[in-house]
Amino acid sequence: MTAHHPDNQSSNSPITARRSSLPDQPVSPTGKRFVVGITGASGAIYTLRLLDQLLILGNEVHLVVTDFGKRLLVDELNISSISLDTLCPHLANDQHHAHYRSLLIIHPNKDVGAVIATGSFLHDGMVILPCSSTSMGAIATGSGSNLLTRAAAVTLKERWPLIICHRESPLNLIDIENMRTLTLAGAIIAPTNPGLYLNPQSLNDLVDFIAGKSLDLLGIKHNLDTRWTRD
Repeated sequence: MTAHHPDNQSSNSPITARRSSLPDQPVSPTGKRFVVGITGASGAIYTLRLLDQLLILGNEVHLVVTDFGKRLLVDELNISSISLDTLCPHLANDQHHAHYRSLLIIHPNKDVGAVIATGSFLHDGMVILPCSSTSMGAIATGSGSNLLTRAAAVTLKERWPLIICHRESPLNLIDIENMRTLTLAGAIIAPTNPGLYLNPQSLNDLVDFIAGKSLDLLGIKHNLDTRWTRD
């Protein structure tokens, strides 16, 4: 069975990512670069918010999406192609769109010879959001059969931050052992479990919590409302 899905998030998309207000002048490139991976676990909207923040804050982003990640974007957000125009249309349509386009580099998942597959390509960390149990298991066993898992293996061996935002429940013993293995190897397991102590008023408040946590773990300052403050 096939269904038609428009390239951008359409009005009948069940969820729509919050979009930040853009500055009159874009933030100058920070010189930092990050790798972002999308797999087939639920939670595509988290990634769009993360991309929004990374690019607006002037970071270079190398994006890789698995085949199931592409299916996820279609099923959850009606996005059927991978580009700045479809993932962050507010940036693509901004007067400074050339600036944002220069910061987003998209790699085919089958291209295991891409720059992010080698340790000679320096970057400041990788986040896989969302991360399925299948991809987590492949990384835990050292499988480098596609670009996402190979890039993750390189990140681990170079001792760079690897943030694995797992989103499946319940867990079986294999998942738990894979999490243990990856933690011992230096990865950070950051499940997509949003906190409710900030009294979220909308779905996007929960999305911001997860995106903000990912930014925190990458060491990026941001202005998302994710902090607990006691009066």
